[in-house]
Amino acid sequence: MAMHDDDREGAYPTEPIRGEQPTAVQQWFVPPAADAGSDADSPPNESDRRVDDWYVAGAGAPIHDDTIGVSPGGPGGRKDQSGLGAKIIIGAAAVALLAGGAGGAAGYMLADSQSSVVASPVVTGGGTSAPVDGTIAAVATAVGPSVVNISTGSGQGSGFIIRSDGYILTNNHVVDGAGTVEVTFEDGSTASAQVVGANPGYDLAVIKADKTGLPVTSLGSSADVKVGDTAIAIGSPLGLQGTVTSGIVSALDRPVTAGGSGETAFINAIQTDAAVNPGNSGGPLVDGEGKVIGVNSAIASLGAGAGAQAGSIGLGFAIPIDTANRIAEELINTGSSQTPVIGAQIDNSYSGPGVRVGEVTAGGPADSAGVQSGDVITAVDGRNVADYTELVVAIRDKGVGQPVTLTVDRSGGEQEITVTLGASQ
Repeated sequence: MAMHDDDREGAYPTEPIRGEQPTAVQQWFVPPAADAGSDADSPPNESDRRVDDWYVAGAGAPIHDDTIGVSPGGPGGRKDQSGLGAKIIIGAAAVALLAGGAGGAAGYMLADSQSSVVASPVVTGGGTSAPVDGTIAAVATAVGPSVVNISTGSGQGSGFIIRSDGYILTNNHVVDGAGTVEVTFEDGSTASAQVVGANPGYDLAVIKADKTGLPVTSLGSSADVKVGDTAIAIGSPLGLQGTVTSGIVSALDRPVTAGGSGETAFINAIQTDAAVNPGNSGGPLVDGEGKVIGVNSAIASLGAGAGAQAGSIGLGFAIPIDTANRIAEELINTGSSQTPVIGAQIDNSYSGPGVRVGEVTAGGPADSAGVQSGDVITAVDGRNVADYTELVVAIRDKGVGQPVTLTVDRSGGEQEITVTLGASQ
């Protein structure tokens, strides 16, 4: 398969990527349009386009994943079988992350013969500490003041206030590499902000605006979320601040991957059909009581060509708030956050199902627990894992120091091994 490294000046991939695994994802930023007549969906000019190469998990070039101490490279995820001709990979989904302004966007474009998965603008929403009556209007009124627009000069995204003294949670890909960050609040006021810390592996970042006395979102628990629950998004799609969309939670524990900041982000996603589009990234997904249940980070989209930006087709993915809140607290308290690992290398030649362990790091968590080279991991805490993406997502759903029970097949016999997760170095 061709690897579309191109020349970093920015040619879009022109060949479809065959098979289950996408090979390369490219990121491009389009500065907000200066002219009123410019087309937001037009490809950027060579003079104002920056292109970096990102590789999706499962590509020919291995990604070293410190979350489990592996270099993924095995088989891919499940193909979409809808008959639409799409090849949206969900089990190891290649996702594009978007932070688009009214005249531009930041995103990842995936070359595919029929479809592309683009990084999602955010499904947002938020709530106050007081419960609302469950209507979308009530949720929008309560949450709106705590949702913000984030501009970096090279694109726009969303975020939501988690502390009244200016701390805001958003996606890493919204603020990654930003020289300056400006936050616009619901009342139209603005403030400069600084990046406090980020964890690209989770696609999360915390910024601090130079403003206090701010309304704060009410955080729910993603562990309590059920398929069919109300999901409401508030954000800035295409720079249109304060846009509200609604839907339901479509699925839980959806393994999704996306390139970002030199490493792949693995998301144990909440899936929703609430409409999200470029510019929504980093905002909260909220329930019918206005409580945040997730941070929207990605969307799947059909038929996006190299020169166009696709919109919502009702497949949005949000980072569960339980995970996001844990990372945010670490970033606020220390400026960095830890990524859990089991300390093992994946055998890339194995075709599954499950994930075969290659080298085990001496003295690491897996070694101490008795995991051996050649073991095939088939489940984590009873959750089946068909490939390395599902394994990484299941591990990153936990915190450093937490125990996980690995179900392994060793020479035809099944056993369970409890591993206490370590921290990536």
